[in-house]
Amino acid sequence: QVQLVESGGGLVQPGGSLRLSCVASGFTFSSYIMNWYRQAPGKEREFVAAISNAGDRINYADAVKGRFTISRANAKSTVYLQMSSLKSEDTAVYYCNTRIWGQGVWGQGTQVTVSS
Repeated sequence: QVQLVESGGGLVQPGGSLRLSCVASGFTFSSYIMNWYRQAPGKEREFVAAISNAGDRINYADAVKGRFTISRANAKSTVYLQMSSLKSEDTAVYYCNTRIWGQGVWGQGTQVTVSS
C-alpha cells in the first residue's frame, strides 16, 4: 500500500523555523521525484518545492526561495522540508506528494501555523 505520512508541523513565531518530514512506504522511494505543496485557508493548493530522485535537482516556488530547503534521505524513504524565517503567510497545511504511474499520491498533511 502506497503511503505518505507527514509530521513536524506546529505553531511557531514569525522568524522561527520548523522541519517537516514525510515518510514514504509501499513504493521504491529512491526512484521518484518528491514534492511539497501547501494549502492556506480559503486558497488553492500551491507548489512549494521539488527534489529529484537522486537529490541533485531541486526547484522552489519563488515565495520560499532562500528560506526553505528540501532534502531527502533515500535510505530512510524520507523527504524533508526545512523552513526558516517563517512568515504569517506561510501558515498552511503542508502536503507531501509524488506521482506513481501518472497518479498523484498525497499524504494527510501537517498544519503549520506562524503567529505571535
